[in-house]
This record gives sequence, structure tokens and C-alpha cells, in this order.
Amino acid sequence: MPSQFDLIVIGGGPGGYIAAIRAAQLGLATACIDEWSNAAGGPAPGGTCTNVGCIPSKALLQSSEHYEHAGRHFADHGIGLDNLRIDVARMLERKDAVVKQNNEGILYLFKKNKVAFFHGHGSFVRAVEGGWEVAVAGKASETLVGRQVIVATGSTARALPGVAFDEQQVLSNDGALRIGAVPRRLGLIGSGVIGLEMGSVWRRLGAEVTVLEALPTFLGAVDEQIAKEAWKAFTKQGLKIELGVKVGDVKVTKKGVSVAWTDAKGGAQTLEVDKLIVSIGRVPNTAGLGAEAVGLQLDERGAIAVDAECRTNLPGVWAVGDVVRGPMLAHKAEEEGVAVAERIAGQHGHVDFNTIPWVIYTSPEIAWVGQTEQQLKARGAAYRAGTFPFMANGRARALGDTTGMVKILADAATDEILGVHIVGPMASELIAEAVVAMEFKASSEDIARICHAHPSLSEATKEAALAVDRRTLNF
Repeated sequence: MPSQFDLIVIGGGPGGYIAAIRAAQLGLATACIDEWSNAAGGPAPGGTCTNVGCIPSKALLQSSEHYEHAGRHFADHGIGLDNLRIDVARMLERKDAVVKQNNEGILYLFKKNKVAFFHGHGSFVRAVEGGWEVAVAGKASETLVGRQVIVATGSTARALPGVAFDEQQVLSNDGALRIGAVPRRLGLIGSGVIGLEMGSVWRRLGAEVTVLEALPTFLGAVDEQIAKEAWKAFTKQGLKIELGVKVGDVKVTKKGVSVAWTDAKGGAQTLEVDKLIVSIGRVPNTAGLGAEAVGLQLDERGAIAVDAECRTNLPGVWAVGDVVRGPMLAHKAEEEGVAVAERIAGQHGHVDFNTIPWVIYTSPEIAWVGQTEQQLKARGAAYRAGTFPFMANGRARALGDTTGMVKILADAATDEILGVHIVGPMASELIAEAVVAMEFKASSEDIARICHAHPSLSEATKEAALAVDRRTLNF
């Protein structure tokens, strides 16, 4: 007799495990199925984010940033070091330990909240009376029945046509996190979040990094003024970024990877590298889900088709996160997971796509929420803009990191904040104030009138708000 549940969640990434926990908190008998395994074959819930994405990349970014500070900036603080070196194996061990802590933390949370966890691959079998039959293929295969099902199977890296990932020389985000020694020459195709973050890690450690980007503009989704500041910072650091590129043949040999490409002016070029990271986007992961067995509708991208509340075409079946429309962000998946769990329990879960923050964890960090200046211009909106540079912020000077600025865009008539854009130190933390403000429909005047601690980086946000009304106090 199959085990019966009120809710089965397929996938234990940010969207899935959070949905399962919230559902259990609301009194639903909940199961979560996840197939990620650690090196020993044990369960490793947390999905791409925890295992080969957000968490390990931040661990490597932190390690490489320490190394760069020690080599380039410690002397400014009166700290002298001799024979500085990087132990890549030890760095990777620390990264793996951080991942393991997060895996174990999720398993603990399942136990604490009485979520039944099944380690294996989950897939639909058929519709049954009162719900859906779901198979778990693992060390011990099982069959479950759920009154409701949430699909949270995430996404996978998109490969270049005709160039498969071997994770040795042609790398996805997975292989990029497991490079065993600093490559002399590293190539990246795509200047998105993953490409810039991984390029930053290995550039700091000594690699010569070249980024090939097909689009003619750098970080086209970012506010143009902020993107220009980031461009200046990255190129000054040593990242070589080529825009408007057309990638041709990619040849993999024992010695490395050769990439034929055409530059923006039509000139034929060749890039010879030891390793090539391909970061050209991600695709929804629906392979092996059994969608065809139950008639689950997919859209033209292969994502699960859902309505505004994450309902699929099947009764009682929902989908969240990277496997559906919208930005492929872990925190977006979490919010959808919570909202769906609450809807199933009869509540009114809500996600506001207009106030989802975006972050690129480079140095300087880039973070934004809301509309860019180019979007406002394109729709003919009347707005006012205020900026404040970190070079005029006392805390940034004390940190020794004065790159970048805070920019606030507000409605010209009502002063409601329409967008906030930051490039600079700790932008990932500073953006939270902007998200809260926009959720409460705050004006730039509201932020300008709030007392911010001194000295703090957050004062740059206050000053940018003051700048909307052309009354900055420290610049």
C-alpha cells in the first residue's frame, strides 16, 4: 500500500524544501523527494543552489577575496605578509564543508518539522482517486500518493550547441566550482551572473580571464549607469571582456580548448585557454519527471506551464522556481514555495515579482530592485534620479572600498520609489532596505527622512534619496 500524504514535493532545492517545511508548519502531512547525493552517496538536499550554485560559489568568492586582499591591500593596513600562496585543495575542502553544513541543516529542518524525506528521483506515475501516484527511484524504490503535488525540480546549465560539458575542460557551473588548480588561461562564454562570479574567483587567484559575450552591451538587464561603473571596475581589475561576439567552432584537445570567434567589427579571432566555462543560461529541468504520463503541460521553453498562482493544467498539481516562468533566482523559488503551500492550506500566499531583488556577488557587488532608468525612458515615465558615490561615504573609506554608487529612481509626481540600483561594497545587504521600502510604496523622501547609523554604508542609500531632491549633505 503506497504511503499517503496531503502534499508531495518533488525537488529539494530552495523552492521545494521551503515549500515542504511551510506546508508541514500548516499541518499538512508532507513528503519531499530529492535525488541529489553527496560524495558518499548520501542525501544532499538543497538543489543546485546549495550543491553547485549559490552556496559554494559564495564560499569560493569569499576565499578568493581574502587572497586578493592579502596580496594587494593588507599592506595599506600595515599588515605585512611573506610568501603568500593559495592552497586550492584546502579552499575546495572548505567550500565542500560549507555545502555539507547546508545539506545537513536542511535534513535537520525536515526532521524538526516532521517532513518525510525520500532520497531518490521523483516522477509522476498516474492519477489515482483523490490525488497522484509518484514513484521514488533510489536505493529503495517506493511509491507515494499525494493529494497535492508541488514540482520544484529546478534547472540545468545550457550547453553550447555541439559542445557537451565534460566538466574537465568545458565546464558548467558544476565543473567551475571544482577546478583543482589555478588555470593559467581561463575563458568564459557569457557575462551573466555565473560567468562574472566564477571569472572573478579565478582572476583573483591568478588566472588570465577572457569573457566572450554575444550581446553588444554589458549587463543589459542592469541599469546602464550602474553597468558602466561595474565595467570600469572589472576591466581595471584585469577581466578582459569582449562584447558583440559571435562564437564559432570550439575544439577540445588534451592541452586545452580553442574557441574561434568573431569580434564586433567582424574580425576573426581565436581564444586559446586551459579551461572554458560556458555560462549562457539555464533550462528548466523536466527530464524524467513523467510529465507525458499524466499530461502535464509544458511551454515552448520546456518549462511547466502555470498560471499566476503557480497552478498547472492538472488539478492539485503546482510548480515553482526555475522550472516555471519568471526569474531563475533561489529567493524567488522560496517565495513561490511558501505562497503555494499557503494556498494549498486555504490561505492567500502572495509573491510580488516587482520587488524581487537581483544580486551579482562580484567585487564590487551589484544589486538592484525595480525598474532601470532605460526602462522608465522606454515607457515615457516622468521620474527623478538621485545618486551618491561610495567615495564620499566614511564607512566605505574606512573599509578601503569606495567603488560604485547608490542610485534611486522615483516618480516625478508622487515621489514613489520605482527602482534602486547599487554597485559597490555589500550591495547584496544594502538592497534589502530598498525592497522593504518599495513593498510599502515608500517615497524617496521617506528614506531621506529615516535616521541611518553613522558611519555605515547604508548612509549612501539615504544620501541617494536626498539626491533625488538635489539636497545631498555629504557630496
